[in-house]
Amino acid sequence: MAIHIQRREFIVTLGGAAAWPLATRAQQSAMPVIGFLGSASSDLWANYVRAFQQGLGETGYVEGRNVEIEYRWTQGQNERMSGLIADLLHRPVRVIAVPGSTPAALAAKAASTTVPIVFAIATDPVQLGLVASLNRPGGNVTGVVTLNVEIAPKRLELLHELLPTATSFALLVNPANPALAEPVSERVQAAARTLGMKLHVLHASSEPELDAVLAAVAQLQAAGLVVGPDPFFNSRIEQLATLTSRQALPAVYQWREFTAAGGLLSYGSSITDVYRHAGIYTGRILKGEKPADLPVEQTTRVELFINLKTAKTLGITAPTSILVRADEVIE
Repeated sequence: MAIHIQRREFIVTLGGAAAWPLATRAQQSAMPVIGFLGSASSDLWANYVRAFQQGLGETGYVEGRNVEIEYRWTQGQNERMSGLIADLLHRPVRVIAVPGSTPAALAAKAASTTVPIVFAIATDPVQLGLVASLNRPGGNVTGVVTLNVEIAPKRLELLHELLPTATSFALLVNPANPALAEPVSERVQAAARTLGMKLHVLHASSEPELDAVLAAVAQLQAAGLVVGPDPFFNSRIEQLATLTSRQALPAVYQWREFTAAGGLLSYGSSITDVYRHAGIYTGRILKGEKPADLPVEQTTRVELFINLKTAKTLGITAPTSILVRADEVIE
C-alpha cells in the first residue's frame, strides 16, 4: 500500500521573498523536533520511515508542517550510536525514536532519563532494564516489541520443510549484540535438538567476518542458514542475499527485502506495522502523554515470503504447505 505524506509547499511572491526566510525559520523553530536514529541507511529504510511518518500522521503530525524530524543513521555500526544520540540530544529534541535496534534503545536510555524514548525491538524490554513492566513502563521509555526472537525457531522449521532430508543447519548471530544473539541461539538450538538436527552457531560482527562465515558454511556441510535478527545484518540485507545466492545456500531471514534481493525465505514480524506503531506512540507523546503510562505494545502480525526463482536455482521444490501460507510468492 502506498503511503502519501503531505508536505507543505510555500508559494512566495516576489515582494514577500525577502521576508520569507526569517518567517519560515521562526515558524520552524516553534515546531517540536523528533530525533530519529536508524540502524541502517535512509535509502534502505525509506519504506519504514514512511510507515513511521504514517503513524505520526494518524496522531495529527506531518513532517515539515507541524513537526520536524532530525534523522541520524548508524549504517549498521553500533559503535556510532552513543555519539549520534548525544548529537540529537544537543538539538534538543522532544522525543527520540530508535526503532529497529536494541543497542540504540539501550544507548538512548543510558544517555537520558528525561527525554522520552520510543523503541521497536525484538527482545524483552523488562529483562533489558528498559522498562519496569510492559503495562506500566514507569520511566521515560516505551515502545513496541516484535516477535522476531520468539519465532526464530520457526525459521529453522521452515528450512526443514523445504529440505526434509537435511540433518545439519547453521545459525548466524552477531556476538557484539548479546541481547539478541544469546536468546536467539538458545531458542534455535532447542528447536534443532527437537528436530534431531545438528546446528552450527556462527558469529559475525564485521564485513570480513561475514564473508568468511558464509564461505565456511559449505565446509561445515550445513544444508541451510538461519540469519539471526540484528541491526548489523539489517544494514547488509542485499549483501547477505548476494552471498548466500553465490554460495548456493538456502537461507532465511526476518524481512521481505532479503527475499526480494534473492534470498530464499523471509519470516518475521511486519516491520512496516512496527514502525507505524512507533510513529503513533511518538505522536501521542508529543501530544502530552507520558512514556511511563503508555504500555509497551507487542505485535502479533508475522509475514512469510518465498522467492521461487531462487528455490528453482537451488533445486528446491517448495511444498504446498509453505506456498499456501506465504504472504507473497516472488517469481
